[in-house]
Amino acid sequence: MEHPPIHIDGTVVERVVQGAAARRTGLYSVQSRPKNASGKPPHHCCNSRDSLDELFMDEYWTEVENITLSGEGKGDAEPQDVVQLKLPDEGEQEKAWLTEAGLAPLFDESASDPEDMMGLLFTLTRTQAAAVEKRFETIRKRSKQHHIPDVRDIFKLPGTLESKVSLPHVLLTRTNLVVGQGNGAGPSEQSVSEPETDINLELSFSDQALSYKEDSKTSSEALTDTDDTLPNFKLSRDKTGLTKMGDLSPQDMKKVHRLVLIEMTALFDTAGIDLKAHKAVKLKVKESGLFGVPLATLLEQDQRRQPGTKVPIILQRLIFHIEEEGLDTEWLLRIPGSATRVKAVHVELEGKFYEGLFSWESLKQHDAASLLKLFIRELPHPLLTVEYLIAFMAVLKLPTKTQQLQALNLVVLLLPESSRDVLKALMEFLQRVIDHKEQNKMTLNNVAVVMAPNIFMFKGFRNKISMQQELSMATETANIVRLLIRYQNLLWTIPKFIMNQVRKQNTENQKKISKERAMRKLLKKIAYDREKPEKQKKPPSEVRADSSSQGFIRVQAPQFSKVSMAVQLTEELQAFDVLSHFLSQKSSVSVKREDLCLYEIGGNIKERCLDEDTYMKDLLELNPSAKWVIKWVIQRWDTHTLPAMS
Repeated sequence: MEHPPIHIDGTVVERVVQGAAARRTGLYSVQSRPKNASGKPPHHCCNSRDSLDELFMDEYWTEVENITLSGEGKGDAEPQDVVQLKLPDEGEQEKAWLTEAGLAPLFDESASDPEDMMGLLFTLTRTQAAAVEKRFETIRKRSKQHHIPDVRDIFKLPGTLESKVSLPHVLLTRTNLVVGQGNGAGPSEQSVSEPETDINLELSFSDQALSYKEDSKTSSEALTDTDDTLPNFKLSRDKTGLTKMGDLSPQDMKKVHRLVLIEMTALFDTAGIDLKAHKAVKLKVKESGLFGVPLATLLEQDQRRQPGTKVPIILQRLIFHIEEEGLDTEWLLRIPGSATRVKAVHVELEGKFYEGLFSWESLKQHDAASLLKLFIRELPHPLLTVEYLIAFMAVLKLPTKTQQLQALNLVVLLLPESSRDVLKALMEFLQRVIDHKEQNKMTLNNVAVVMAPNIFMFKGFRNKISMQQELSMATETANIVRLLIRYQNLLWTIPKFIMNQVRKQNTENQKKISKERAMRKLLKKIAYDREKPEKQKKPPSEVRADSSSQGFIRVQAPQFSKVSMAVQLTEELQAFDVLSHFLSQKSSVSVKREDLCLYEIGGNIKERCLDEDTYMKDLLELNPSAKWVIKWVIQRWDTHTLPAMS
């Protein structure tokens, strides 16, 4: 068996990957380099952030060999295009970035929603604004054929005496309360007071990083090589409730995506890291089937069978089968299934799965695990996407573990919904495997190094990188998977400062709408003037008062024919209590509390499913115009609700 690079009495043994044919097909060909070969070993180059030593990385290269063996005999398979990576032309990357961030009107006068863009700009923090200005200035300087106005003229405050105002200064004068909690404390003052293991979601991550840089805190703690020594990062409870992916309306999620993109870029800018995102060249892909099908296509065909499906049914079924066989099996995920059997089952699943004719009882557990990894590996577009793969890889370049985790949080939030949901389902499954480590011997490190090549080494990628890059990437990718598994409860959380910016942007947009409605209201006022005296004569008892001012809130449940339900408002009232109160009154409704959600609707948010620990009085202060509605919630899939396919 081959071995990873090892130091033996000063002699280095390296593993290299060669072969044009292997690169074209995306298969792995592993050979040994002579002991006297030149070049530094990959682990020699690893800095303190790379915590996985040679003993653990041996499992990585073993997995690479297993992938190679599983690919043997595939010559009779139908050839498929592989992902082609392309860097945008000079200046085009900045335009693509601004467009994705909703800021296309900065360089394209024909772009839509310039006023909506201004609402976004006026919510940005100083580091976010600097990131926007940097990319705009790059476009302006490179533009030779068309005149683009100076950024300072675009954002000149109306009525100001100063004709030239820089973009960050203008935005800070509009949004200084967005950065903090409105108490006047700057990023440096607040970030210093936070405990080391806390993740501060209330301050912009990039502003925190800038404070760190300005304070010259250059010591970087090392990620160590054992599970227990990873920091025990925790989220401080927020009385207005945590917001997870899937809790918001599509309209607000669009705003979240734009803000997160700007924030992620600002965070990397602060560390001097320039991200050059690739874009995928369009390629011919399968339009049906199970393996090698784009996630969007696979989910579309699954949703026709099972409405609301978020994770491909085949992936759900493989995970279910592995867990049904028991997670105590030694070296689960590490020991490969029989290549011959896996290939045969692969073909059989393609023909029988949707018809419910496949015999799951005959599928061996290690074969199922190999099929799960094959499913991820065979995706025509990588699970982490071509566009953001470089950002995932750049996370470990940040100077502290806190910043690495914050950056990873942002990159995960940027993934398309289908990739994000599949990644979450995969990470949850891997954590359940690790929970049985005493029996199956699969620790966090073991699982991370085994899964890393399956997640990162997609077809067509390896022929775009050098041998040395591939060697150094081994430890980096394993560490990223390690972080994804360990901190998954945090990584799918939308930071509060982003939510505050969404609320502020909605408020700005509502002001614009109010102005547009002002004329209509003025015209209607004439018709109401005749009735106005009669309305004023109504006794106070007939005038509807704000329910919250009387010490209770009104909750609606239209799906359950509940027009209105009064709930007493106290300091300790939580969303959990509201749902419990509703269920106690609706004994005829056969529904579990976990199938319901209390929604915050209107005011400065479109729609938000509330965390059960949300304190209603605190949230009411944040959004006094909101309405409260109980609705069904689509649960994330689990093994107990898996649709039967056999």
